[in-house]
Amino acid sequence: MPRYSATFTRTFSGKRGTARLFRKQNTMQIDIIWLRDNFRQFNKQYFGDKLPEPRFFIGRSRSQLGSLSYKRGLILGRQLFSRGNSANAFTLSISNFYDQTEYQFRNVLLHEMIHLSIAASGVKDSSPHGVVFRGMMTRLNREGWDIHVMTKMEGVKKAYTGSKTIIRQFLVLAIETTNGKRYLSSVNPKFAREINQRISEAKGITAYRWYTTDNRWFENMPRVRSLRGRLVETATFEKLTTSMTPIPFH
Repeated sequence: MPRYSATFTRTFSGKRGTARLFRKQNTMQIDIIWLRDNFRQFNKQYFGDKLPEPRFFIGRSRSQLGSLSYKRGLILGRQLFSRGNSANAFTLSISNFYDQTEYQFRNVLLHEMIHLSIAASGVKDSSPHGVVFRGMMTRLNREGWDIHVMTKMEGVKKAYTGSKTIIRQFLVLAIETTNGKRYLSSVNPKFAREINQRISEAKGITAYRWYTTDNRWFENMPRVRSLRGRLVETATFEKLTTSMTPIPFH
């Protein structure tokens, strides 16, 4: 499975203008909604809205700020779009391990979108960050971005919530059944589309919805890879779902 990534290094790039911009912005953490919305915006703005929408994943990699992976067998150049496999072919991941500004996160996302554009089109580059990649990177940097083959930053700190707790985002599936029972699942994002397909075909389910949250109530729950969940009381179900951010699943 090919994998391309924006690698982190601790040496400083020396770009004073960029460094000033980074300091002016507050650091933040991203979630899947942010990733999806920014992907769609950049797809229209810079890629003619032609990129297939990948699976999105928020991780906490120490060594990779972002990565794009795909199954080689599904990549058949331009035929990819007509086969209906684009939703399952690619996974785009961004790391929340370090404190970064929104501008920095967007540069990482655009880096991975260049990889996606090259892979989905079937174009052969001279290397993972070859002539084609660098040409697209240069074009985007002329638009005011600061994309690099290897991202260089100074003094990047591990992300905290204000103490010593790393901010975590959870992808949650809420299920209501015909017998009045309610279930909550913390889902591994890599298996979300497969689970969504299965639940849409399952019997005995009256309603289901997807959410994202940083609520630590889900911290001790396993991130499931199949259709299963924890039975909860109606009051708990309603309290938690009303506090989470719903995600439309396409």
